Amino acid sequence: MYTTMHPAEFASLAKWAQKTQRSPLQEMLFAAAKPEIISFAMGLPAPELFPVEGVMKAAEQALRDDSRTLQYGPPYQPLKRHIVRLMAKRNVICREEQIFITTGAQQGMNLLARLLLDPGGTVLTERLIYTGFKQVIDPYEPRVLSVPTDPQTGIDIGAVASILSRGARPAFIYAISSGHNPLAVSLTEAKRSRMVELARQYRIPIIEDDPYGFLNYEDAALPPLRAYDDQWVFYVGSFSKILTPALRVGWLVVPESLMPKVSVVKEASDIDTNTFTQRIIASFLELEDINTHLSMLRREYRARRDVMAQALRESFPAEAKWEIPDHGVFFWVELPHGMDAQSLLASALKRERVAFIPGHAFNVELSNEATNCMRLNYSHSNPELIREGIGRLGKLTREALNRKI
Repeated sequence: MYTTMHPAEFASLAKWAQKTQRSPLQEMLFAAAKPEIISFAMGLPAPELFPVEGVMKAAEQALRDDSRTLQYGPPYQPLKRHIVRLMAKRNVICREEQIFITTGAQQGMNLLARLLLDPGGTVLTERLIYTGFKQVIDPYEPRVLSVPTDPQTGIDIGAVASILSRGARPAFIYAISSGHNPLAVSLTEAKRSRMVELARQYRIPIIEDDPYGFLNYEDAALPPLRAYDDQWVFYVGSFSKILTPALRVGWLVVPESLMPKVSVVKEASDIDTNTFTQRIIASFLELEDINTHLSMLRREYRARRDVMAQALRESFPAEAKWEIPDHGVFFWVELPHGMDAQSLLASALKRERVAFIPGHAFNVELSNEATNCMRLNYSHSNPELIREGIGRLGKLTREALNRKI
């Protein structure tokens, strides 16, 4: 007869593994996948906007023209050339020798953390941050220095400068410069410049996570931090939000001198990035006009953003607060003080069939911060579903507020 053991009962598990558990986003991925649920929970792109025909043509060309498409192989040089051109659209000047191909942005962060962070080391980041980053650093059981974020201008640069001036030397600073996940804010130009100045002054690298940099909804988007410095900013990019996530290809832009070390860490992780998908993306960028595709995504997501903004104004309590995002795929909504977004989620799923992520899920440390907040995605649902779902959620929120009053 077999018995089931709890993972923590295996004495051979590492200490961090015994304590770890699935993130709220992983949990919600399954809960929100039910067809009757209107989901604002995950940062999923709109499947109807995937360039299916272009990807099919690109896959056919890759299979037809290159016998190495299905074989192990080194990073695909033509794809690196395309990434150099893509980065130039964000005013980042780099060379192929500085491009490292990864299995998505998540692996890019993981590789850099393994390269820079010792067990028990120190990292500096915002108090509310992308859960995938927390999962990356958890195995190192680091000391986390956290700073607040201004909802309109981004990370508190004064707090960063204060921490560093007092002698702290973190292994790196983690930053999302455009379309912050979850806070939906973008750094101002002054803060971008000051952040890079601090990195240079104290010789501390910045890991710049930029999955939403190409999804800008204003006429003049600010360049990423990497455009301000090519030595102390390690850029993490991804095709997941601008092409298709299933291809699982991202990239790093790092100093050329680090390439041998990153390659060793990558080999230990998964040997190499899928050669087939690298060639599909390279072929797609040869056959299709990426500017036309990006313009379409910006137009469609801007329209969905505006629909959600209007629905929030019409349906949510007047006391709720949010900013209109200029990048990315999220709204960050702050409900009246004292409301519990986690409790609201349970009712939203059961009664209204609507999903979102409660704000406390993004706390980098154990705290009660953002318990009255929610992250709402607008890229995945069509405008009709956005109106319906926000209407249901607003009704539930007003009812909860009235009970509290």
